[in-house]
Amino acid sequence: MKHFFFFLSGTLMISCTSNSEKAELIVQNAVIWTANPEQPYAEALAVKAGKILAVGSNADIQKYAGSDTEITDVNSGFIVPGFIDSHVHFIAGGKNLSSVQLRDASTPEEFIHRIAEYARTLAPGEWITGGDWDHKLWGGELPRKEWIDSVTQENPVIINRLDGHMALVNSLTLNLEGITRDTKSVEGGEIIFNDKTGEPTGIFLDNAYYQMLGNAMPADSEEQQERYMKAAMQHVVSHGVTSVHDMDGFESLRVFERLRDKGEMMVRVYSCIPLSRWKLLQQKIIKEGTGDEWVKTGSLKGFVDGSLGSHTAAFFDPYSDAPEHKGFFVNSKEELYRWISDADSAGLQVVVHAIGDSANSTLLDIYEQVVDENGPRDRRFRIEHAQHIASKDFARFEALAVIASVQPYHAIDDGRWAEKVIGPDRIKTTYPFRSFLDAGVRIALGSDWFVAPPVPLTGIYAAVTRRTLDEQNPDGWVPEQKITVEEALRGYTIDAAYASFDEDIKGSLEPGKLADFVILDKNIFKIEPEAIRDVRVKMTFVGGRKVFSRSPR
Repeated sequence: MKHFFFFLSGTLMISCTSNSEKAELIVQNAVIWTANPEQPYAEALAVKAGKILAVGSNADIQKYAGSDTEITDVNSGFIVPGFIDSHVHFIAGGKNLSSVQLRDASTPEEFIHRIAEYARTLAPGEWITGGDWDHKLWGGELPRKEWIDSVTQENPVIINRLDGHMALVNSLTLNLEGITRDTKSVEGGEIIFNDKTGEPTGIFLDNAYYQMLGNAMPADSEEQQERYMKAAMQHVVSHGVTSVHDMDGFESLRVFERLRDKGEMMVRVYSCIPLSRWKLLQQKIIKEGTGDEWVKTGSLKGFVDGSLGSHTAAFFDPYSDAPEHKGFFVNSKEELYRWISDADSAGLQVVVHAIGDSANSTLLDIYEQVVDENGPRDRRFRIEHAQHIASKDFARFEALAVIASVQPYHAIDDGRWAEKVIGPDRIKTTYPFRSFLDAGVRIALGSDWFVAPPVPLTGIYAAVTRRTLDEQNPDGWVPEQKITVEEALRGYTIDAAYASFDEDIKGSLEPGKLADFVILDKNIFKIEPEAIRDVRVKMTFVGGRKVFSRSPR
């Protein structure tokens, strides 16, 4: 009898163990790129409790099938880890989805017409924001308030250039904000005035835009913010994005946390807080911790300079098409050093926007000083955009282990006109993805949405081909800076996860990691690089839950 009970209990133990290993979901008959060098490819994966249970051959994974297991046969579909977009302005992107769309307005007439049509849909007093216009499309003439005053007499306007560093307002907005010909620009920004009349043209640059506009605009309600967030999530999962690094601060973080607490998140967020507010973030983390697998914080976003398209990126030498300008710093070197040193001492991650070669070099100087003073630790400094790099500074990126957080779409967008702005020599180390990798620098890829589309496949296409949007560079703009498909995939998966200290829980398809993955309709390793932009996401899974499925054509 004693032996019988021992046998029975052992049988029950084996049975329980076996049941505990049964998957809730099995995806089979796939081509899986895992981002795990120990097991680069597989045919199937099993999911349980939101995490990867096993990855292997079809035969290997069958043992995890139980009576309640959902089996999904993808018929040789190509699977990759969920894409991580390393730089977004997420709620602003969601809000802009429902605003006036100006990104491809190619003439002043079309620009004005779209604003007029959109204004007709609004009640008097409603604000017109977003826009994402690009004056380069019609030859470079900046828009003026006079273009839109007659079609927006009852609606205040603040519409941004697509880079987010320049805005156009109408006369109604100037009146509401109390801005006149006598208003002075703030440091690190500029109001453009008419040379003949002395009146504001309606164009505001960098800090003049960020600090002087929007004071008269009513704040979005919590309901509106959550609606924008949901629209943003629905949009990006349709492109295979399962995690984002958001750059917009405490207000956005509160929206993320509210939706998480309601159980309504379907995209994971790493939230960055303004660098100058490092003390508040430190206090929040001491009180509440850094977050969880859905919403996490711990990083601080700062700015050195502006943007190339707005001529506010800081360079060592003047702009080729504007010899009187070198751009400018939006924060002083002294302020940046103080904030970065204090934040680093508090154990927080620092990520800072730098575009021009002078801005990047100055930021590296500060990072180097802080490392020397604060001592070694796993800090993972990042430079956001890192677009224009002096040749001497690639080795400094590597020596300081600075992550280059870059956005490939900008290269095929700005590449249409960048040479006119900075000349033939500086473009050689512009958007220098290959130079970074060759120097041993880790790159994390992203979009900068709302500035650019949050579509990783377009970003991979851009990084691999460097064919500009105007199709004038079929062999690639500065082609020596191309990278491979696998390098680009790593930048959107495991290396992006590393950039937020998350490589142990996501970024690759391995047992124990989050079951975030994407099924594509083509194997992007097997097609011509030029065809990658036409590949479509068939399904997106977050935590093993299907959050997007494309309808059959």
